[in-house]
Parts: sequence; C-alpha cells; structure tokens
Amino acid sequence: MSTVTPLSPAQFVRVAETARASISFVLDGLEVKALAGDTLLTAILTHQRHVRRSEFSTEPRAGFCLIGACQDCWVRSEDGTRLRACSTLLREGMRVLTRLDTEAEIYDGGAQ
Repeated sequence: MSTVTPLSPAQFVRVAETARASISFVLDGLEVKALAGDTLLTAILTHQRHVRRSEFSTEPRAGFCLIGACQDCWVRSEDGTRLRACSTLLREGMRVLTRLDTEAEIYDGGAQ
C-alpha cells in the first residue's frame, strides 16, 4: 500500500503529545499513520480537510459536537460497519472509508 498524500490541507495539525506510539491504518484505501490513543476523527483530520460529505447535500462535514450526539461524523469500516469517528478509538490496522465508491462520481467533480 502507498502512503497517502492529502488532496487538501489537513484540518488538524498536531502540536502536542507527539511522542505517543505511531500506528498504521487504512484511510480510503491508502495506508496512513496516526498516534495510539487518537480517535478516528483526529486520525482522519490529521490527513484531510473533512471527515466525510453529507449524504443530503454533498457538503463536507468535519464533526460538530465531538461527543457523539450530532451524527455529523459517521464513517464506515470496509466491512460496512458504521463508526462514529469522534468517539471511536483508532486501532492498528483499521480500514476506514470516508466515502462510498458509489459517491466517487459525485464528489470527484467538486473540490475536496
């Protein structure tokens, strides 16, 4: 697998706790690194600008409440399991999708 190069600047820039162990996970088919103890939301947003696109308007979403109440940060594992990115801890080897293949045609036409 290749290492991901963000299509747009990351939303989060890590400025603290940089000494934690690094772990690998797969984000939209590309192997990336995050730190042990990160939530999926943090891990994703250190690599790209948003967590997903709204299924209603295709507008980018980046989480809102950060406590699991707003429903804004849902992503999926490659097996189809829905995951709340703000409250799910990252695990080594997780395989996470921020968009579905069927959505690629819609999203590839717009800004990432």
